Amino acid sequence: MSDFAASAVPLAGGYGGQTYAVSAGGEDAVLKLYVKQPERAAVDAALLQLVRGLLPVPKVLEAKREGSPEDPPYLLTERLPGVNLQVYLETAGESERRTVGEQLGELLVRLGGMPFLTFGEFRGGELAIEPFGLGDLEQYVEGLDLGLDPGQLERFGAVIAEAEDVLADGVDRVCLVHSDFNPKNLLVDPATARITGLIDWEFSHAGSPYTDLGNLFRFCADPVLAGAVLSVIRGSGPGLGEPLVDLGRAADLWALLDLASRSTEHEIAAAAHDLVSRMADTSSLAGGRVDLDVVH
Repeated sequence: MSDFAASAVPLAGGYGGQTYAVSAGGEDAVLKLYVKQPERAAVDAALLQLVRGLLPVPKVLEAKREGSPEDPPYLLTERLPGVNLQVYLETAGESERRTVGEQLGELLVRLGGMPFLTFGEFRGGELAIEPFGLGDLEQYVEGLDLGLDPGQLERFGAVIAEAEDVLADGVDRVCLVHSDFNPKNLLVDPATARITGLIDWEFSHAGSPYTDLGNLFRFCADPVLAGAVLSVIRGSGPGLGEPLVDLGRAADLWALLDLASRSTEHEIAAAAHDLVSRMADTSSLAGGRVDLDVVH
């Protein structure tokens, strides 16, 4: 009997594709099939090549960049070491959370320092940029089914106004945005608290340097981790505006609203809907969230 054995185990995450941990001949890798968005395979392959050595991303072992939903493109990448950061943080002590936060700040600084000329979605292996064409934030909200009552919708106008006022005082540079920058898409070595991977780039685009910070802080209630993130960004990041937390929340509002409009799809979307409802109820961008910035 041959000693060769192969296996494929589905992995969580990657809403736009199907991701598997695969093993064959004693080698481990990750296979992502681009079923819903076949055109995204070429983009992700190019992005992983672009940032490799600058960010902790896996090496592409093999790629099929074109295909169809019936014969989907795929990326086969190395499997990075480490455990899911979201799970790790559930039991991590204060020192470990501070160490992780400092590294998250460093990653955000690197992302914010990768410039582009215009906002938009990436297209093809050359990473051409196609403008979003979404209109202004008020028009965007009107086009979504958020499940808010008339009173909440009226009060949400104050949230939009606050977001626009906050962003008017920030910088308007364009940079590489991961757009799903949060613990579920990060890996960490539990023995050293060192971040080993930033994965799932399917929503990445050219956008605001505050967007990934807002995504990271969307559901964060840990001032220790957040304080470490902010300290690093303020100490070494390319000149950004203040207040950083509010700027992040304002830049994240587009993605948060889109997620909230799909509240029945999964628990993260349901949590987004709850947050948007609280924002409407309080007429505020904070929506009753914990103050993450003890030093403004």
